[in-house]
Amino acid sequence: YKLTQAVSHVVCAVAALCAVLPFVLLIIASLTDSGVVLKNGFSFFPEKWSTEAYQYIIQEWQTIGHAYLMTIVVTAVGTAAHVTISMLFAYGISKKNIPGMKFVSFLLIFSILFNGGLVSTYYCYVRYLGIKNTIWALIMPNMLMNAVSVILIRNYVMYTIPSSLMEAAQIDGAGPMKVLTRVVLPLSKPILATIGLMAGLAYWNDWMNGLYYLTQKKYYTIQVLLTNMLQDLQVLLSSSVASNVDMSSMPS
Repeated sequence: YKLTQAVSHVVCAVAALCAVLPFVLLIIASLTDSGVVLKNGFSFFPEKWSTEAYQYIIQEWQTIGHAYLMTIVVTAVGTAAHVTISMLFAYGISKKNIPGMKFVSFLLIFSILFNGGLVSTYYCYVRYLGIKNTIWALIMPNMLMNAVSVILIRNYVMYTIPSSLMEAAQIDGAGPMKVLTRVVLPLSKPILATIGLMAGLAYWNDWMNGLYYLTQKKYYTIQVLLTNMLQDLQVLLSSSVASNVDMSSMPS
């Protein structure tokens, strides 16, 4: 028993260390001189320390702060919409006695296997929905509803929540929406929290939609802003002009 406990502690300690070290390296890198980073790369023991990165953030806080605000708003609104729509859809197709639900389920699974492609998707969103250079460009495409999320919630409702509870609520006079709000939703908190976490991470880390649908900087999220900054730095590093630019002055 003691040996098993000791091994478990060692494994957990190693796993925790592997999870924490990247964050430590990130913090150290932010305090490392940019010239040293360009010369030697990232290190836990840099040759020279610097606060240039934080000075740059303070100087450009109007742009960076606005990008963070946009990220928070998009993540909050998008996650709430994703969970709500997925839950309503999943609750509907979990009902076997409603005609046409099998066909709807087939369309849902079909969307996982096949899609219209980037060109047609872009055309539909821009031409017919008019989301270009709007906040909806960061919320609607690809993430407003996910087939995997719907299937996970549907399976949870069908196989975890006893149907007898919903039938008892119906016998007492509850309609479909009251059954959903009084019975299904309270018992579905674990799966909704899981789906919400995954959707929130996806919205927070998304930069592709900003690349496709945004040209106005006032709608940039922090990920889109960082992506554009990295692209600009890569252009400077790879172009012939870079030979005349002091790259050590760039923030790391």
